[in-house]
Amino acid sequence: MKILMKRISALLLLLCMVFSLCVPAAAAEEPKMVTILFTHDLHSHFLPSAKEGGGEYGGYARLMTVIKKQKELYPDAILVDAGDFSMGSLFQTAFATSALELRIMGAMGYDVTTFGNHEFDYLPQGLASMLNVAAESGEPVPAIVDANYLPPKEGEAGYGEDAEAVWAALENYGVKDYIILERGGVPFVLFGLTGFDSDDCAPNSGMILEDPAVAAQRVVDEATAECVETYGVEPVVIALSHSGTENGEGEDYELAQNVEGIHLIISGHTHTVLMPSIDVGGIGGTSIVSAGEYGKYLGVVRLQYTTKGTAVLMEYSLIEIDETVDEDPEIAALVEAYKADVEEKYLTNYGMTFDQILTSNPYEFDNVDAVYDYQHESTLGNVFSDAYKWAVEQATGETVDMAVTASGVIRESIPMGNVTVSDIFNAASLGVGTEGELIAIYVTGADLKNAMEVDASVYPLMHSAQLFMSGVEYSFNTSRMIFNKVDYAMLRRDDGTLEPIEDDKLYRIVAGMYMGQMLGSVEETSMGLLTVTPRDAEGNPIAVSDLVNYVVRDENGTAVKEWYAIASYLNEMGDEMDPKYAETDGRKVVYSSLNPVKLLRNANKFTYILLAVLLVLVLLIVLIVRAVVRRIRRKRK
Repeated sequence: MKILMKRISALLLLLCMVFSLCVPAAAAEEPKMVTILFTHDLHSHFLPSAKEGGGEYGGYARLMTVIKKQKELYPDAILVDAGDFSMGSLFQTAFATSALELRIMGAMGYDVTTFGNHEFDYLPQGLASMLNVAAESGEPVPAIVDANYLPPKEGEAGYGEDAEAVWAALENYGVKDYIILERGGVPFVLFGLTGFDSDDCAPNSGMILEDPAVAAQRVVDEATAECVETYGVEPVVIALSHSGTENGEGEDYELAQNVEGIHLIISGHTHTVLMPSIDVGGIGGTSIVSAGEYGKYLGVVRLQYTTKGTAVLMEYSLIEIDETVDEDPEIAALVEAYKADVEEKYLTNYGMTFDQILTSNPYEFDNVDAVYDYQHESTLGNVFSDAYKWAVEQATGETVDMAVTASGVIRESIPMGNVTVSDIFNAASLGVGTEGELIAIYVTGADLKNAMEVDASVYPLMHSAQLFMSGVEYSFNTSRMIFNKVDYAMLRRDDGTLEPIEDDKLYRIVAGMYMGQMLGSVEETSMGLLTVTPRDAEGNPIAVSDLVNYVVRDENGTAVKEWYAIASYLNEMGDEMDPKYAETDGRKVVYSSLNPVKLLRNANKFTYILLAVLLVLVLLIVLIVRAVVRRIRRKRK
């Protein structure tokens, strides 16, 4: 018995010794705090912009000041961006030739960025040129990661000279699916993703989209294994995703639900300001953060990291960039140099300067949110569409029946006070390359009415589809049957006279190239019930890919740009904005009524079909009731 007790005591002592050795080993690792600074959707907003109601926001020189302060607090912080770093101001005009966006991001110390849909607005050739210019500039530039949005490979459908040029440029720049950075002894995996809607918004990218969740899981698994092999520990995994969130959900929310191993998603594309973060999967899951557009905020994330692969969000803040922030002198000087470059190489072609005053505006126009938020006639939209109609008639000497723009292409409002060339370019910043040129095509009267129906019926499904037109007047009842909400439509000539729209007649209309290229989505969004088919002067349908042949040119052969049409129109007004834009003029009337007369006025086939279906249902109900009553009577007898 004593021998047995001794053995048990020895075993317990051994276990205690082992446990005492294990406890310090488990407690030996102190969690580390790591810092990520981030932006997204900068859209070439090098300079500050005016806030509605006073003050300013953004500006890279001010953003740089805040970045430096954060790096003083957290020397090992990484600085990243989630795409759409271009297309939004006059600086974008040097995208393909000078790569100003990547060069200034390099000067500001950005470690990594990814592509957004607007990086493809200059088409594959423009993207390739920009990447090559940036790579060969000799200046520091951020790494670019892109895991799921690449050109077709040799032998695949769509491969050709453009794809070959982009592949060469991607290699020249060093674009990769992911990169591994090591800061302060902590490895970071950063990879880039493009979402489905982002792909839809880049119809001419020439790229092939791989399912974001599939690509993400592949990259996370591969990169994590590489980190473990190289560093002996698991990394912090960050997705730079140009997919977006809306109302707490969206593509990046789904990404977090369907992919294991992502600690942080920097969510771009939807211009969302997220505060607090969206946390999916509880502690140790995935956190989603967003800092809005145009450099309004610098996002700051602090994660608690352990080598076992946990990275838990502990602190998250958005630092506002406004007029109270001092400008960093080096970046401010660089912006001024770039500004002079844009004036010399681009604006001189139009006889304009960066800060040239076009007119003075005493009226308050819709801000961009208001343009999207509800169905209405907008004085801002009226200015845009009127300018397109006027500019094309001036350039060609031919009458335009109708001009149209959409909420989705209006990027900023027209400010009160002096309105400059830069202000107008910012407002219509899709105005470069084929994306921003005006096209003149023909549509039938029936399709012209369909365009109005798109405004009335498709808007609730897609807010970027709200339309603003010149040359027509129409009304719609939001209580009516979908695809039959418009109850009145007429042409409105410049002298105010009204003309009926004839279904079989061809009408000359003007729109931006971007809108023209999105016409195919009308049929898709309406499930094939509405079509707006572009046609030539003889009435022959035009393929979307051939719309480039219908760009409007002036007598010198120069393409008429959207921004230049608006700028010229305002400049023609003289010292002050035309008083007719002080208020709306009734060209679009939106109302809601259940009055039977108004519900049925000018009804089309959709309403008649619905009425027929309802009538059949009523008859069926009557027949069923009669049959039941007869059966009951028989039973009683």
